[in-house]
Amino acid sequence: MPRTCLCVIALLTASVTSAQPVPVLLFEASPSLRPVQTRLESWNLNSFRRIVALVGLRDAGDPIRVVLATDDSAEARRVPAWVGGYAVSAHDLIVLFPSRAPAWPHDTLEDVLRHEVTHILIDRAASGHPVPRWFHEGLSEAAERPSTLGDAARLASAMLSGPRRSLAEIDALFDGTPQSSARGYVLSAAVVRDLMATHGPAFPATVLQHVASGQPFDVAMATLTGRPLTSVAADFWDRQRRWTLWVPLLASSSVVWLVIIALGAMARYRRRQRTAALRRQWDTEDDEDRPSISS
Repeated sequence: MPRTCLCVIALLTASVTSAQPVPVLLFEASPSLRPVQTRLESWNLNSFRRIVALVGLRDAGDPIRVVLATDDSAEARRVPAWVGGYAVSAHDLIVLFPSRAPAWPHDTLEDVLRHEVTHILIDRAASGHPVPRWFHEGLSEAAERPSTLGDAARLASAMLSGPRRSLAEIDALFDGTPQSSARGYVLSAAVVRDLMATHGPAFPATVLQHVASGQPFDVAMATLTGRPLTSVAADFWDRQRRWTLWVPLLASSSVVWLVIIALGAMARYRRRQRTAALRRQWDTEDDEDRPSISS
């Protein structure tokens, strides 16, 4: 496929005194996908500024090839039909499938692109050293968009419908069905966001810096959290225990009926108050209208 023009290069201000370029994307597409290519090339890349800072990079690195592939391409045959895109960090390559409808947690093709670019930036921040899948996916999801109420609901559902999973078991979810992969996204994003809430927003960048220096990921996590990696997972589940305690209770039919009864009683009480106030107003008006008799 022919290589096309370079995306616009934007500058990222990582601090008051230093600036960083966002990644340069080189798009390739067959003639049938040229309109999609044009759309993506005109996309504002400013959203990558926060991601570059989030992973702790000062240099976004070499240009990234973005191949827009059709469903009958060789690239499409390498992955399941429900995969909307993938990244190969070693080759600075992203492959997207525009004809495939984005599946949660992505809403648009741009979301998929942002997610896959984040994967490559994570590997660059780690200098190519191994980073577990749950951290990769969780950080890519956290970088893609802020947490929403929908994410909280999905997390509650994932916790209620399955056992407490270790980080290795969360990794394994991504090798299963679309449903298990979705659960993996939910849990991995929740773990990474929990780590950032506990240890600060710079925590992922610090972890990746330790990994880049040659420290194994689990050692870096233990060094920075003061806890072994197995305890990191246990701490996460303990902090999320409020979901397992309150969600089943709030969802139970008994509680629903109690709430309905309480709301009904409150409505009747307020109606009686309004009726009594109205009657007092009528009595006052009657007294004012009644003629006074003086002796």
